[in-house]
Amino acid sequence: MTKVYPAIIHEEEGYWVEFPDLSGCFTNGSTLEETMEMAREALGLYLVSLDENNQPIPAPSSIADIPVDNGQKTYISTDMNAYRRDTKAVKKMLSIPAWLAKEADEHNISLSKVLQDALKEKLNLA
Repeated sequence: MTKVYPAIIHEEEGYWVEFPDLSGCFTNGSTLEETMEMAREALGLYLVSLDENNQPIPAPSSIADIPVDNGQKTYISTDMNAYRRDTKAVKKMLSIPAWLAKEADEHNISLSKVLQDALKEKLNLA
C-alpha cells in the first residue's frame, strides 16, 4: 500500500528529513539521494509500526499548510508492504471447482499470486 506524506528536507553538513504529521519520524543522510532513500524507509517503518500496533495512521496534511522556516518542502512516498515484518509464506487450504483449476493450470496462472492480489485489493492494501 503506497502512502505519500509531506516532508521537510534540511541541509546541515548533509541532509535530514522530518515529517510534520508524524511525531518523531525523521532521518538523515550524507547525500540527497541517500537521504531520500532513508526518508522512504523511515516513513514506511513508522507507518507499519502504527498499523501493527493498532494505532491510527494520521492523514497527511496538505503541503501548502506546512510552514517552513529553513528547509524545502517535498513529498515522500513509500510502500508500506515492503516494510511489514511477518512476510513469510503460510499454507492455507482452499477449494475451487476442478474446471477452474484446470483452466488456471493450462494458462500457467499461479493461484497463490491471484489470491494474494485479490486479498490486497479487497483489503485496500494494493
